[in-house]
Amino acid sequence: MTAKKTAAKAKSSLKSKKDSEYKIQNIVATTSLEKPVPLTKLARTQPNTEYNPETFPGLVLRIKEPKSAVLVFSSGNLVCTGTKSLPQVRKVIDEVIKQLKKVNVKITIKPKITVQNIVASGTINLQLNLNYLALEMENTEYEPEQFPGLVYKLKDSNATFLLFSNGKLVCTGTKNKQQLEDSMTQLLKNIKVILKDYKK
Repeated sequence: MTAKKTAAKAKSSLKSKKDSEYKIQNIVATTSLEKPVPLTKLARTQPNTEYNPETFPGLVLRIKEPKSAVLVFSSGNLVCTGTKSLPQVRKVIDEVIKQLKKVNVKITIKPKITVQNIVASGTINLQLNLNYLALEMENTEYEPEQFPGLVYKLKDSNATFLLFSNGKLVCTGTKNKQQLEDSMTQLLKNIKVILKDYKK
């Protein structure tokens, strides 16, 4: 293979390896069924529930498919965690409505879902010197004796990142896919600017 071909191949493989990628791990969403729910009755009749009103006012309802947990309050408010997409959230809420039917609570509305937080894990294709980033970037927290990751709060955004030296990361605080993608793009931009000076 000629040097030219080798260089072209290396260039294309570099191009195909993305700068960053992510995967949604958990969506926290809330909704209201706009009807009171008899939690004690629900706990007595449904085996997939946990209810200790002395310690916490909500009932935990576990859904097998998609695997998730829903906090049910007597007001009819729900907090859904563990899903990885909006269609999954909708499926879980429908499942809760089905279970409530068994205790004679009939929900006639289509509950409006509000995403409160998205947790995503991912990678950026860079080795990170966390000590250097902690010194050069604003809004960071880094205490390697206690925890190996650096916490970075993105300015003008609700996104908070947990960064590791191998380029792995966790992002929390965004409420939709667009916000998540914009935050990832901004993070990469900020890090590249800092690392440019580091390499000089």
